[in-house]
Amino acid sequence: MPPAAPPPWLKAAPALFLLLWSSGFVVLKVGLAYADPMTFLALRYACVVVILAPVLLLVRPPMPRGASVWGHLAMVGLLLQAGYFCFTYLSLKQGMSAGGIALITSLQPILIGLLAPAIAHEQVDARRWAGLGLGVSGAALVIVAKASIDVLSPLGLLFAVCALLCITGGTLYEKRFGTQTHPVASNLVQYAVGLAVTAPLAFWLEPMRIEWTGPLWASLAYLVVGNSLVAITLLLTMIRHGEASRVSALFFLVPPCTAIIALAILDEPIPPLAWPGMALAAIGILLVTRARPASPR
Repeated sequence: MPPAAPPPWLKAAPALFLLLWSSGFVVLKVGLAYADPMTFLALRYACVVVILAPVLLLVRPPMPRGASVWGHLAMVGLLLQAGYFCFTYLSLKQGMSAGGIALITSLQPILIGLLAPAIAHEQVDARRWAGLGLGVSGAALVIVAKASIDVLSPLGLLFAVCALLCITGGTLYEKRFGTQTHPVASNLVQYAVGLAVTAPLAFWLEPMRIEWTGPLWASLAYLVVGNSLVAITLLLTMIRHGEASRVSALFFLVPPCTAIIALAILDEPIPPLAWPGMALAAIGILLVTRARPASPR
């Protein structure tokens, strides 16, 4: 079947996705002060499933047909929801600094550019490669300026690399095998897979500490609605209707956006070195996402 036409709101999706995804790191920092990491992640996924299940019964969207479609949805959930977030939290638990994880996972657009021609049948030209290089340089400058990149544990480094591979694999898998499934049905399948993985890990690895405070509830509500429901839906829709290498390049702007939001909400200062990094990342994004000039006839 030919791909469905892009929805009209897709033009606003990159800016909204960046705002929600970047602010999620700041909000997560608040929530993790009151709960163990894997326990908080499992609680987040459980809330998403509890919200989506009655919505599914009320809306009654078309359900996926065929075992292959169910399998594709489950695989995206395994790579993105279970793999990426679990390995990120486990890397933190093993002593990897947040700056170190951010620096490693910011290499995702480079991997996408290398693998997209073979897996997603996309061509990455010289201009886009230049943009990818500027983007990763700018993101690295912001990260180095904002945080330590110490590697305290080889296992933590391994988990960070696994997180990078999972989000890269999930992006390419969605682009290669993604289906036009209703977002309520697809999200419910993917987050159920994430919950099935994270809940046993939380029980096994942690005392499952949760302090039921106002800031925890606020953090949880924002991550469930803003990140798990809206931001992930925007990301998967952008991947489905665009080129994976262009969409993944948005992640170069996550460290700069997070730094600005942390300044506004948590009063965290932005070091002078971070500002040229933000400019480099923005220029890189312009080069990657700018439409190709029409070829003369």
